[in-house]
Amino acid sequence: MKKLSFVLIVLMIFSGFAFASGSGETAAPTDPNTVKVGLLCIGDENDQGYTYNFIRGRDEATELLKADGINVEWVTKYNIGEDATCTDANIEAAEEGCQIIINNSYGFEPFMLEVVDDYPDIEFISCTNCASAFDGRDNTHSAFANIYEGRYIAGVVAGMKLQQMIDEGQIAPEEAVIGYVGAYSFAEVISGFTSYFLGARSVCPSVTMKVSFVGSWSDATAESDAALALADQGCVMISQHSDNTTPATAAQSRGVFHTGYNNDMTGVAPNASLISTRIDWAIYFYEAIKAYVEGEEIPQDWCKGMGDGAVVMTPLNEAIAAPGTAEKIAEVEAAIADGSLQIFDTSTFTVGGETLTHAFALDTDGDFTADSEEAVYDGAFHESVFQSAPYFTVQIDGIEWLNAAY
Repeated sequence: MKKLSFVLIVLMIFSGFAFASGSGETAAPTDPNTVKVGLLCIGDENDQGYTYNFIRGRDEATELLKADGINVEWVTKYNIGEDATCTDANIEAAEEGCQIIINNSYGFEPFMLEVVDDYPDIEFISCTNCASAFDGRDNTHSAFANIYEGRYIAGVVAGMKLQQMIDEGQIAPEEAVIGYVGAYSFAEVISGFTSYFLGARSVCPSVTMKVSFVGSWSDATAESDAALALADQGCVMISQHSDNTTPATAAQSRGVFHTGYNNDMTGVAPNASLISTRIDWAIYFYEAIKAYVEGEEIPQDWCKGMGDGAVVMTPLNEAIAAPGTAEKIAEVEAAIADGSLQIFDTSTFTVGGETLTHAFALDTDGDFTADSEEAVYDGAFHESVFQSAPYFTVQIDGIEWLNAAY
């Protein structure tokens, strides 16, 4: 018996829908060039951050597919919890005839996986997670992008601003402190703020960082409070791996600078926010949906980066950026694209005063074990090579964790 909420059952009865329990039958479009796609979101477009970025990707992919003669009927569900409501939302999307169902939050995947075996003919996609890459099912898929590349560049932009402040006597070198608002203390966030820090330090050698974890992907108040507290502790630059714009507005209220995530935040903090980075989900949505319509396999684990247009930077806020920043961005982007810059170059950081020579990546079961792949080789830690989701969990010198939230 599928797990259907009482409200859903009532709605289906009164709407005249019929379905066979356990059958997996759906009312899909009959036009072979039309596909019905569910998009389940942890927030809504009003966050102007994470979910807004997915909606932007949805709309851009729709236009790209239309140009190829493919029509998409979207079923978008907002403000889904990382709990049993996600299970219900996946079932609802399946029973509404979705042929592909995309789950947009890291915490959705366990609930999605409770449903997938009941609907073997539906393709289920987990964004930013990894279990679907290793579960052996034909109808589950993982997708992410090399967002650490964009975070490194955002760090370069921040570092150039900090170095300008030092050079102009506004702060002393030891006062070049970054405050970072993180959601949780696991690989995706650690990878992101470490690459950001390394980018900043590549142009401002004295920089240090304080990280505050809020224990949520999308808690606007907690993100604001963390940013304010970091500024009050002397951080003159704020960045974030969280879903809302409140770290940007908090930074502006304290007269410090900011770099963002998911969306251009200069509109809400024009005097603080320098630049943001984001994943362009239109790239993946286009490829996955087109593959489905054309009868091709959707990759079980998809990952692309800046060189493929899957990671992009928002416009630079030239009014407050340090001189020469635009030119430096172009230089670093080119180096990432041609491989001459390794972001986690082990000669650029230490761990407990020592050079990192060994670190596991996940093995094919998605676990850290003695048989896991060796991620450090050729003088660098190689992120998102063995799976799309990040696996960098190293705590490097120069970054202070103020707390931890798993």
